[in-house]
Amino acid sequence: MAHKKGAGSSRNGRESHSKRLGIKIFGGQEAIAGNIIVRQRGTRHNPDKNVGIGKDHTLFALIGGTVIFKKKADDKSYVSVIPFETAAVEAPVKEKKVAAAEPKAEEIAAPAAPKAKKASKAEAPVETASSEEEAAVAE
Repeated sequence: MAHKKGAGSSRNGRESHSKRLGIKIFGGQEAIAGNIIVRQRGTRHNPDKNVGIGKDHTLFALIGGTVIFKKKADDKSYVSVIPFETAAVEAPVKEKKVAAAEPKAEEIAAPAAPKAKKASKAEAPVETASSEEEAAVAE
């Protein structure tokens, strides 16, 4: 009689491939419609605006835009996609702030006079001593 099992055993079966789960597009990155955002088992992350969910709980973008992860009052993670058009409207506002910081034409034409350099604390007593010596020499 054989002392070992002849066919496959329950000790086998460790040859399954990894499922490559996790976040595929992170917050702040851009996604186009149909892109997979998260592959997961169960709903660790829930779909929000413009995000669909597959039968295996995969989250995907319904429209093109920027991906955002946030937690709501129920302390659950929600994924949403903000459309590109909305992001394009917000961009010129930032450019106006940058334009205001640039120097004006008047400032470029007439440069400001050089500012007087302030003496440091270490230099101040030396200057007073030298002026006293000059006063003594003048007398």
